[in-house]
Order: sequence, then C-alpha cells, then structure tokens
Amino acid sequence: MKRDLVPLLLAPLLIAVAFPFVGSAASWVTLTVAGLAMGLMIFVMASGLTLTFGLMDVLNFGHGAFIAVGAFVAASVMLALGPWMSAESLALNLAAVAPAILAAMVVSGVLGLAFERVIVRPVYGQHLKQILVTTGGLIVAEQLIKVVWGPEQITLTRPAALRGAFLLGDVAIEKYRVLAVVVGLVVFAVLALTLNRTRIGLLIRAGVENGEMVESLGYRIRRLFVGVFVVGSALAGLGGAMWGLYQETVTAGIGGQVIVLVFIVIIIGGLGSVGGCFVGALLVGLTANYIGFLAPKVALGSNILLMALILLWRPQGLYPVAKR
Repeated sequence: MKRDLVPLLLAPLLIAVAFPFVGSAASWVTLTVAGLAMGLMIFVMASGLTLTFGLMDVLNFGHGAFIAVGAFVAASVMLALGPWMSAESLALNLAAVAPAILAAMVVSGVLGLAFERVIVRPVYGQHLKQILVTTGGLIVAEQLIKVVWGPEQITLTRPAALRGAFLLGDVAIEKYRVLAVVVGLVVFAVLALTLNRTRIGLLIRAGVENGEMVESLGYRIRRLFVGVFVVGSALAGLGGAMWGLYQETVTAGIGGQVIVLVFIVIIIGGLGSVGGCFVGALLVGLTANYIGFLAPKVALGSNILLMALILLWRPQGLYPVAKR
C-alpha cells in the first residue's frame, strides 16, 4: 500500500515558512522548540482519545476530566515531595517527578475504567447522548476536583534540574520543553510500535477498520475496547501532569481548557489515526507559538483557522481511518 507522505511535509514546511516572518534566528529556534513541545504534550493527551473514537465510536467530551485529575494528582505528589523537587540533585528531582507521573497515570486510568462502565457503556452508538452525558461527566468531575483539592489554583514550581534554559550562542531553549519533546516522541514511538508490530496492535487497527470482522474471528473486542479506553485515560493523565508543569499552575478547569485543542488535533489528523494525530498536534503547537509571537491578537483563533484550511483540503482529516 502506497504511503501518503504529503501530510508529513506540512510541519517542516510551516517551520521553514515561519523563519522569514520571525526574522531573528534565535527567536525562530526558541519558538520552534516551544511549538514542538506544546504540540507533543497535546499529542500525548489526544492520542488516547483518537483511538477511543476510532475503535469504540465514542465522542468522549469527558476526556478533559482525566487530564485535570492527572494534573492534580501529580501536583499533590510533587508538593508532598517538595524538598526533593527543590533539591539541586537531578536524582532527587527525578525521584519526585517519576512517582507523580506514575500516580497521575494510574489514577486517571482507574477513573477512565469507572467512566467507561458507568457513563459511556449505556450510550454506545448514540452520539448525541454521548456528547451530553460525557460533557456532564466533565462538569461533575470539575466540581468534585474543587471538593477534593479546593477551588483555588495550585502553583507548581518545576524541579531545579528542569528550570532555566540551555544556551546555544544567542539561542535559549528551556530545559522543560526539551524534556516534553523527548517524552512526546517516546510516547509516539511506543504507540507506533505497539500498533504496527504487535498482535494487540493488529487487533486494534483491525477493530478501527471493521470491528464486526474482528468479533466474527472470535476475539473479545469489548475487552480490547475497555483496555484502549483505560490506556487513553492514563495518557491523558500523563499529559495533564506535563501540562500542569508547563503552565506551572493547575486549576479545576484545566481539562476543559485543553480539550478544545485536543479535539482540533484529532479532527485535523483524522479520527482514529495516531499518525494523523501526531502531525496535527505538531501543526497546532507550531501555529499557536508562531502566531502568538507575530500577531498575538489573532492567536486565539489561529488553530480554528488551521483546522478549517486542513478540512477544506482534506475533509476527513490528514490520515482518516475511521469510516463514519
């Protein structure tokens, strides 16, 4: 099967086109790294949701709840390990961040399992009801977060090892953004290898294309559905923890704020496509940073315009998988 490489050229093309407009090489490099970091964090949050829709045909607007819970759980663990976070030792910093990330993923995954059983399962195949009940689930989750953690925002200070920037001549690249790029690329690589090189991945891709066929072959696809939902929720928790450190504040509405970008990414990429989600996330992150620098007043609508342009070119997204 011939691989469509055209969408893969969009992000490099956008980076190249932005250079003459930015003018300064140092600013261009800084904005590019910032855009890649932002895009890859959004990808981590969006990848599970695009698989969930592709495999389960579920419009889960409650995905933002997993992002918010992951951010708050990670913040709680990191605040509890404050001395390790502020230590000048990289080992102690990692010893604080690693359990925080793990706790965020575990709690978000468990919440995702409960969410699927209680809220999503009764409305399979009913898109309007899915939108209503999952949006309601997000609202309830935000209120429960305020009950558990309080209504005030939590201020996070990055660990000492992740503060500041690497200086390469006149170019300053924030350490945390480099870490975000690395984590995002690792998540993408793991997902790509799992989907393309393993038996489970084969079943997931087959389920996205034709779930009835997979069931007719004797596989219990319902368990696969639930497993994908839980993994997607855990990835949302990971992304929420990273986003909280990125903004250095965590609020109950963090999930609702990010979910708009998440849906823009999966629509641009093509519903059900992890590769398309990856490309879409890079485009969204880069666009937001370049436009935010060049024309701050139109930055808010820049990604909506990007989505509109992509859909005018390819109405089903860059790499459509789910045939809806």
